[in-house]
Amino acid sequence: MADDKRGSIQVISAHSGDFVWRAGGALALYAEGGYDVRIVCLSYGERGESQGLWKQDGMTVKKAKAGRRAEAVAAAEALGADITFLDLGDYPLRIDATAVDRIVAEMRAAQPQVLLTHVASDPYNRDHNAAHEATLLARQVAQAAGHDPGTTPIGAPQVLQFEPHQPEQCGFVPNLLLDITPVFERKRKAMECMGAQSHLMRYYTDLALRRGVQAVRNGGRRSIVQAEAYQRVFPVVGQELL
Repeated sequence: MADDKRGSIQVISAHSGDFVWRAGGALALYAEGGYDVRIVCLSYGERGESQGLWKQDGMTVKKAKAGRRAEAVAAAEALGADITFLDLGDYPLRIDATAVDRIVAEMRAAQPQVLLTHVASDPYNRDHNAAHEATLLARQVAQAAGHDPGTTPIGAPQVLQFEPHQPEQCGFVPNLLLDITPVFERKRKAMECMGAQSHLMRYYTDLALRRGVQAVRNGGRRSIVQAEAYQRVFPVVGQELL
């Protein structure tokens, strides 16, 4: 992490588009705030998350990977984030012990204060469940002093689950509504990069507006227009109730 950065935020994304739709506002907000923002894409989503690409004649897995990589790189740049691809494959996403060690290495390099990832149980997309479990497992291993002693263990970063596509079916109960109004245009630009899933742009634009209304009704500033919803995995520690 660069010395001039305030801290580090890291997202573990199952597919190369997930971080854009579900956490793009948070990433842009913290990048603008001077944080080191890093994305780890476990797969390109080349099989199951590239509907637009597979409508093209002559599409192959190799071409789909290249297209998704280019989209994700452009989106990360729009958000002000660095991005790494592990290319583990999707549908299904299989995360073996070697892959967990790679995620651990990314965490130790980033030393994140906060980790963002998927919900624990998404019945529509089991790749998301795998990413959630791998994030918690890698966090545990990355804290262990005896693992790869030549590297620095991480602390105890909060893990925030970002909103799934169908939250009611995933047991998603948000306890954080993050105001992303100041950076929503940056998120919009990142979403526009994701041509393989362009059908999702309207949905996530509308969702940001709905969560913005809820943020105001839950005591937020009346200037809030767009927000993202998150659910914490671990308790918040403080010395005051408010």
